Amino acid sequence: MIELNKDNFEEEVLKADGTVFVDYSSDGCVPCAALMPFVHSMADKYGDKIKFTGLNITKARRLAISQKVMGLPVMAIYQNGEKVEELVKDDCTEENIENMIKKYL
Repeated sequence: MIELNKDNFEEEVLKADGTVFVDYSSDGCVPCAALMPFVHSMADKYGDKIKFTGLNITKARRLAISQKVMGLPVMAIYQNGEKVEELVKDDCTEENIENMIKKYL
């Protein structure tokens, strides 16, 4: 997984060709930490077809707000720089995350 920050987000996500998965999290988000091993397993499983990235919004709040990330966790799919789907808070279950990823394989 590629660790995003405010310096590389545009290049890795908004200017990327193809499909990019973004895991938005923060240091104090317990559900984010609980989902992280699963998200990493999805990156191992599907990383040859989709670029997997993660953004810790603790140091990138303005960037998160610009992407309309208002609560955590958020799992988002971008295609050719546009956010096309996202799961927010309680919808971020392992089953929902994998089903969302499979739609874009």
